[in-house]
Amino acid sequence: MLRVLRFLLHLLLVVLLTILTQVGGIVYAISLLGHGYIRRKFLHRWQRILAQGLSFSALYLLFALFLVPAIAKPLGRVPLPLTATRYVKPAHLWTCLLNRHYVKPELREITFAVAEEMQKKYPGTFVKYLDANFPFIDKFPLPPHLSHIDGKKLDLSFQYRDHKTGEISPGVPSWLGYGICEEPRPGEENRPEACAEKGYWQYNLLRRIIPQGSKKRYLFDEAGTRAMVQAFVSKNGVRRILIEPHLKARLGLTSAKVRFHGCQAVRHDDHIHVELL
Repeated sequence: MLRVLRFLLHLLLVVLLTILTQVGGIVYAISLLGHGYIRRKFLHRWQRILAQGLSFSALYLLFALFLVPAIAKPLGRVPLPLTATRYVKPAHLWTCLLNRHYVKPELREITFAVAEEMQKKYPGTFVKYLDANFPFIDKFPLPPHLSHIDGKKLDLSFQYRDHKTGEISPGVPSWLGYGICEEPRPGEENRPEACAEKGYWQYNLLRRIIPQGSKKRYLFDEAGTRAMVQAFVSKNGVRRILIEPHLKARLGLTSAKVRFHGCQAVRHDDHIHVELL
């Protein structure tokens, strides 16, 4: 019975790590091969647990940092930079550690080009990315996103300024990257409210569960965000950009590429979504 429970626990971890990271389940299964040696080497239970955790972590980092990028590239996806490179950086490092930062090479080059344009116009600005795609297999889901399944999708943080100094902020207001919303003002179109009234419970979910206190330290940079969106709009390879209608109107964005995403998704006044043709 104990063996069955142990097997089921391992199977559950494989499934969860696959859902979260795509390759973590495979890495965990490989790491199990060393558990016999660890049990013989360490007598105390806590020592074995620690050694097993460290061995998995080391093996996972080896895969994530070296093997996965090397395998993904010839298959058509490349990672966005882990550190500030060509004025592009992750909003949070965990995005990279979970392998959620892969895109088609064309999308990466477009992002670099936009970032360099932004740097010239607003020195000190970085394009900060959120979720992109997993490294392998079209149509492999990237929870909780509906469309990040083919290397052509990329979520980006808005541009922010420090609320006290007015200087360009290097960070983002949410620990998750999502959920800190630029709410509709009186007189603006309120799709979050309209979608909620239609019964789309998930539309405002992140807004409800992410603490809003950190918003006080960040000032939504309308000019910088407008310039970034317009830079993406100008690229021929970009199919569309998704953002809440009230922000499209507020920022004066008139391109047909800038669209509403529909109530079946989640609200997009906490980030923008860019996708290729």
